[in-house]
Amino acid sequence: MTKLLSRGLCAIGLAAVLAGPAAAQVTAIRNDNTAYGGTSGEFLLLGAGARGAALGGAYAALATDVTSLYYNPAGLAQLARPGAMVSTYSYVADTRYSWVGIGFPLAGGARAVGLSLGTFGFSDQPVYTVDQPDGTGQTYSVAETFVQATYGQNFSDRFSAGFSVKFINDKLADTRAGAFAVDFGTNFHATIGERPIRAAFVLQNLGSQLRHDGPGLDAGVSRTPPLGTPDVPQEPQPARLRASGWDLPVLFRVSVALDLFNRGANRITLLSEFDQPNNNKPGAGAGLEWAGTNLGNSGFSLAGRGSYTIQPANNISDIDLQGITTSQSSGSFTSYGLAVGGGISYGKGDFKLGFDYAWRDLGLLGGTNYLSFSVGW
Repeated sequence: MTKLLSRGLCAIGLAAVLAGPAAAQVTAIRNDNTAYGGTSGEFLLLGAGARGAALGGAYAALATDVTSLYYNPAGLAQLARPGAMVSTYSYVADTRYSWVGIGFPLAGGARAVGLSLGTFGFSDQPVYTVDQPDGTGQTYSVAETFVQATYGQNFSDRFSAGFSVKFINDKLADTRAGAFAVDFGTNFHATIGERPIRAAFVLQNLGSQLRHDGPGLDAGVSRTPPLGTPDVPQEPQPARLRASGWDLPVLFRVSVALDLFNRGANRITLLSEFDQPNNNKPGAGAGLEWAGTNLGNSGFSLAGRGSYTIQPANNISDIDLQGITTSQSSGSFTSYGLAVGGGISYGKGDFKLGFDYAWRDLGLLGGTNYLSFSVGW
């Protein structure tokens, strides 16, 4: 009995020793539970305006114009005058994203409201199947849209907050889905010595799921005859598949902007950001903007911008891509994640007209050009 008990204790001890590394391996595997491809409505992350594109997500702390409708609802409360903007660019694979926004300050600048609209998609693409690799003769289109209303308010001379409510429509071929979401944002602005500093906390796209439905999910179903009955051919019966719901791409970002130089008509601002999405690894970025306002009392203003965004999830050096090198697949450090741009505007009295441009490197997918036009009155 004593020997049996001793052997039992030894077996338990050996199992515990062996289970330790196994548990560590399971834990190591489960540590990276990033939900790649686990969300829908990714177009909600494509931004607004060429200025924001050139400065990356770090722009959230500095946004006090119409683009704050997208980047930070709290910044809308600091809108100096009514304004509107149209932005568009050709994205990858012949897709296009466009954004339109308009904002109005109220109560002498204490609060502001705004509306915005974003669209993304493509049209008339041929349908291919395994049986018809040359095409079926049919085409399909994708159209994703959101409509958003925003409210921002200054609670003191240093703090503002705001929120947005958006309705999302996702049309994929013959299926359609709808959802709603909210954005929350805060902006704290103060000075370090004589240098203005801004800090922003933003939560975007917190809402319901997208669940597609429509004729595109129609299918024919044949019933299997019960056991023991003759196998009589049956005509497929009409049925519709039920699609699973997909979460929206929720994003939390913390951004800080500090004026390194602010004298006369010239300003140089350093921006930085940390973001945590629910469908990707955490990222970070930094940007720099120079702005010259009303140069020579001509009414013209110029700006130059640049940023670099670190995207850890794009490091795929440990994956064999059949001869494609890491620099070819994920881009080089000197270019991938880089964005540059500039802008020119003219103002006279309360009227202001502006044009902005940005270029952003997308690695293997190439570069993308952003254009935006703005007007204030």
